[in-house]
Amino acid sequence: MKARKHKGNKWLQRHARDAYVRRAKVDGYRSRAVYKLIEIDRRDRLLCPGLTVVELGAAPGSWSQYVRERISPGGTLIAVDTQDMAPLAGVTLVRGDIADVAVKQQIIEQLGGGGRADLVISDMAPNMSGIRVLDQARAMTLLDDSLATAIAVLARGGRLLVKLFAGEDVNVFRKRCELYFRKCVIRKPAASRARSREMYLFAQGFIADTDANAVVRRAKP
Repeated sequence: MKARKHKGNKWLQRHARDAYVRRAKVDGYRSRAVYKLIEIDRRDRLLCPGLTVVELGAAPGSWSQYVRERISPGGTLIAVDTQDMAPLAGVTLVRGDIADVAVKQQIIEQLGGGGRADLVISDMAPNMSGIRVLDQARAMTLLDDSLATAIAVLARGGRLLVKLFAGEDVNVFRKRCELYFRKCVIRKPAASRARSREMYLFAQGFIADTDANAVVRRAKP
């Protein structure tokens, strides 16, 4: 017990010294995670006024805060999470697990029934057990659920930004995404802690149902 408590105290101390944590408090954001999105946005021009965005794993809401600012006026943001999230003006909250078909249907209904988002973003991560094989399986399940949701709601030409973790599964998931998007790149923002294995896959040019033959062609070896 003492070892666990000591480890927890060390994490709290590092967290308190973190420049991005302090900056988030000054800027009024709910977590330091927002600066990862800000960096990717500035590099890849993710966001602009009028976009329709679906955010997966939105709680506690710092990404939602930033997205809401960037897509105004005229934009739409649907934030999805299994946890409660404090309301944000102009943000539609959907509570539930994206693996649930009924939750996907709720998202589509909030989009007007047609499933026409310009961008899907996800900063989700699995609860880590410390058992490598189990953690990799959980991470891949989340990625597959994120991709399935993107396929269900994106408009033709839409984009996906999703967190993943360094390892052999990165290439597996990237190849999977390349079946549905015309271009996929990896981003590692400076705001990600140096010791963290997290990175982001940014997929562009969603191949919609109208391009089904193209998907089949790209799937062939």
